[in-house]
Parts: sequence; C-alpha cells; structure tokens
Amino acid sequence: MSVTAEQSAPVERGLPEGALRFVRNRARGYFHRRWEIHERGQSKVPASGPVILASNHIGWLDGPLLVATGPRPVHAMVKEEEFAGRTGWLLRLVAQIKVSRGRNDTGAVREAVRSLRAGQCVLIYPESRRGDGEFKQFKNGVTYLALVTGAPVVPVAIFGTRQRGEGPQAKPARGTRLDIVYGDPIQFPMRAWPRDRGMLEDAGDQIHDHLRAHVSQAKDALKRDLPGPLPTGSPDV
Repeated sequence: MSVTAEQSAPVERGLPEGALRFVRNRARGYFHRRWEIHERGQSKVPASGPVILASNHIGWLDGPLLVATGPRPVHAMVKEEEFAGRTGWLLRLVAQIKVSRGRNDTGAVREAVRSLRAGQCVLIYPESRRGDGEFKQFKNGVTYLALVTGAPVVPVAIFGTRQRGEGPQAKPARGTRLDIVYGDPIQFPMRAWPRDRGMLEDAGDQIHDHLRAHVSQAKDALKRDLPGPLPTGSPDV
C-alpha cells in the first residue's frame, strides 16, 4: 500500500499553550477596553489543524494584537532582539518563536514546522519588518512553511496600529479604531524533498499575489488606507 507524503509526515509535539491561553484570556479584555477593535473574517481561520497567519506589519502593536485577539492561540515568529528583559521573559512564557533576521535561522524554522505539524497556528510577517503594510516586500519563509507542512496560509490585514508619519515604535492612542481583516486561505499540497527553486518561486509568487490582493480588498471594504512608509531615517525594525 502506498503512503502519501501527508500520511507519512511525522507527528510532532507542539509548543506549550497553557500559559499562552491564560495570558490571552486576560489580555483580550484589556485590548478591547483600550482600543476600538473590529475584526472581520475570523471564520476563515480553520478552527483546528495547522494554519499559517501571514500578516502585514505596520506598527509595534501588530503582534500583541493578534496574539491577544486571534481566533486561535498564536505562536508568532518574533525577531530575537525582542527576547530581552521582561518582554523576553513574557515571549518565552507564551511560547513565541525567536528568529534571527540576519541569517538563515534553521532553528526557528524547525520550531515553526514542529508547531504546524502538531496542528497549531503560526504567525509570520512575510514583509520581515515594519513598513507601509502593502506587502511590497516579500520573504519566502512563509512559502517554505506552506510547502513543507501543507498548512493553509490565511492573509491578515491590520489597520490603525500606526498613523501616517509616525515612527515604528509608535503606539495607538486609547480609543483608536483598529481593524483586523482575515482573508480566504491559500493552500498547497505538502511537498516532500526535493523542493526545487522553481517550485518555491511559483508558490511564492502565488502567495505574494494573494496577500497583496487581500490588502487591496480590505482597504476597499473598510474605506480606509494604510499609513504609508516609515519616516526617513527610521531604525530597521
């Protein structure tokens, strides 16, 4: 009897979620009291099984916002610079994934794959850093995860966490309207080794187009725009 790639994929033990669920339950109420949060399309995030949230990235609050309010517990890929002091302690407590942006961080990728193979939800920023949120920049890490695990990629568009002209560390004022729009998933069959460059590029182009189309549709539906580029001279975040 033949065995498909999906059937033969190793069953992984996922990242711990006890502390993450505890913190989410308390943070969600705080976030909704502090800001006017509107969510659309939550039902497009599968209720179970592996899923990749691919979000645009415009401001400091994007990650905490999705971790606190997302439809499912989220394990975000967070730059290693954040894993210091009290912030680092909290990120480790709630099992977020530390990633180095300055090198090919195979350890972080393995941890994300492990989480997805255990049926968990991983958050990734394909733009790699904060910016205008239009998905003009695209890193192929999301493509690799999608092909290795077969997990659906759900696009996410965030609005309001940074205002036009503000820097990357800006935090929205109390009462600011924040919009989170989840889009239709895009999914590829799990690809066993070898995965050639052409396969990765083709899938990456499809995911990139899907993410950009989602942001455009979200802007039209909400009748609001993104904040534009960061001010000249902003630090690389």
